[in-house]
Amino acid sequence: MRFYRRNEFYLRLICAIVIFLSGCMSTTLIERAKTDVKDWPKTLVDNGRETFLATNNVIALSLAGGMSVAMHQDVDIEVAEHLEEHRKLRNLRDEGLNFIGHPTTHFVATGLWYALSAEKQDEFNNRRAWTMMNALSLTWVTTTGLKVIRNNETPNGDDLAWPSGHTASSFTVASVLDEFYGPKVGIPAYVAASLVGYRMMDTGNHWASDVVFGATLGWVVGHTVAGKHKSLEWGGFRVVPQVVTSYGPGIGISLLKQF
Repeated sequence: MRFYRRNEFYLRLICAIVIFLSGCMSTTLIERAKTDVKDWPKTLVDNGRETFLATNNVIALSLAGGMSVAMHQDVDIEVAEHLEEHRKLRNLRDEGLNFIGHPTTHFVATGLWYALSAEKQDEFNNRRAWTMMNALSLTWVTTTGLKVIRNNETPNGDDLAWPSGHTASSFTVASVLDEFYGPKVGIPAYVAASLVGYRMMDTGNHWASDVVFGATLGWVVGHTVAGKHKSLEWGGFRVVPQVVTSYGPGIGISLLKQF
């Protein structure tokens, strides 16, 4: 019951989305989803290996982990006490950022992106949506595992504090969007993710060290997974290799853009 009370809105949202999708699922969407879901476990393992065995990522996560340990001694308590006395986010701003940064929101929005692009037979956006889903899944699995292993309390006394799942998921979204669409979309997304991280500290739901590591984890996963699957682009056009045989053999490129 406690779980339902705390997540009632999101459970209802998921049910509404499932009902909506069940009414508009075509053969194209069903077949596409079957193929992707079948390969999902292997894709998750492959993405995890490429993400967490890359030297630069290991260094970034090690530094963030070391910083978390150092901060948890004194800095976390000082930041929590300061924010408790000078709380900035309440009511609508608090709930709004909670909604924006909730992993369930990210999964549902990505699921809609995936379903609608499949319905329109938009292969380009469908693959990008699936890449976002894979990045979010890897972040969620990693965050959940670390929470269970660490199992420390939040400033509010809740369990499973480190790292912040909201922050990790939000920075994953921002990093993937940055890879796909560049700084025009990436910078606003990073600002929103940073506000989510601040909200988690301001409300006492997480220590500052939880947010620091969560942000780093999301950044690493998002950029690695999306960077691997990002199509080559130039001037907003997709660069596609092309072989010409009509007037003799030839190799070139095509520039494609959907309007």
